[in-house]
Amino acid sequence: QVQLVESGGGLVQAGGSLRLSCSASGGTFNRYTMSWFRQAPGKEREFVSAISWNGWRTAYGDSVKGRFTISRDNAKNTVYLQMNSLKPEDTAVYYCAKDTVYFRVVIVTTKNDYDAWGQGTQVTVSS
Repeated sequence: QVQLVESGGGLVQAGGSLRLSCSASGGTFNRYTMSWFRQAPGKEREFVSAISWNGWRTAYGDSVKGRFTISRDNAKNTVYLQMNSLKPEDTAVYYCAKDTVYFRVVIVTTKNDYDAWGQGTQVTVSS
């Protein structure tokens, strides 16, 4: 079973940057699309970004397009989320998760299509 651990969150001023990492262990990481979701207090868990198993395809939520970049290093079993031009509304707990289907052709963006959720990392953006 894949286990995921997120890191890299913190407190940053608006306009700043953070790089999140998600390290995987215990499974075949390189077979799965990997995703980032976020959840702010009182809100639903929201899709942020995903990257296909081979890194060839990516997808982003509308609210982060042009500011966030997802990448992966299959040799290190790690997926990254580079977050630039951060806004206070980006404040949330950020989670990574793996697709429930390996070698899926398309990128899915609904949380029910992902499992093995990490414990999350808090990102706080001050104005």
